[in-house]
Amino acid sequence: MPDGLKAIVADPGGAVIGLDFDGTLSPIVPDPAAARIHPDGPAVLARLGELVGAVVIVTGRPAATAVEYGSLAGVPGLVVLGHYGLERWEAGSLTAPPVHPGLERVKAGLPPLVAGLDGVRIEDKERAVAVHTRQAADPQATLDALREPVAALAAEAGLAVEPGKFVLELRPPGMDKGMALSAFLRERAARSVLFAGDDLGDLAAFAAVRASGLPGVTVFSGSSELDVEADLVVDGPPGVLGLLASIADAVESGRTG
Repeated sequence: MPDGLKAIVADPGGAVIGLDFDGTLSPIVPDPAAARIHPDGPAVLARLGELVGAVVIVTGRPAATAVEYGSLAGVPGLVVLGHYGLERWEAGSLTAPPVHPGLERVKAGLPPLVAGLDGVRIEDKERAVAVHTRQAADPQATLDALREPVAALAAEAGLAVEPGKFVLELRPPGMDKGMALSAFLRERAARSVLFAGDDLGDLAAFAAVRASGLPGVTVFSGSSELDVEADLVVDGPPGVLGLLASIADAVESGRTG
């Protein structure tokens, strides 16, 4: 067992369990609006939430969407940091800054950029806009062709581009998953941390785990096409939830042993 996991099991009250949503708790699907948490997810997270210091989901999705798609409202003490940390959902309450004024510019400018590109989908995420190429005949070539014009449009609007697997997301600058996770660790005075993710946007959170100075574990649940350094590699959402269930088993065993 990695030292980070040992620290979590030995002192669960000081542990923060951080998780991405898509590809980590929910299987990747062609239509992002059809994504739902793995069937085992709500029960495993509810169980873990009773045992550790905090469970926090850090996602590019709107926080309320992650709660809805994950059936997560009943997870004890859950915090969801949406839009890479710009939004916060906790105990049924959502807090968020004003919508970035540049979003209207990109919402108007993206349709002409993708016109004629079969299989390209624009997703309005309220405080961000994503361009998906997963359903294109050649997803990677289509994504590569869009990088430069999408980056130019984002720059005009004062937005940042967050690349992912077959997606380019245009969002407000100044926040990423690493910054969001680091701030949460300080807020909770964490003594150990685990973060699980599957895509490029999660690398900042992995770096935050390493930079925290805490006993930590990074868990990669994504495709082998991405070259990612992580302490553990698991097979998608079933692997993540199996790991979380094993942590809960070990904590409960320690309490009764």
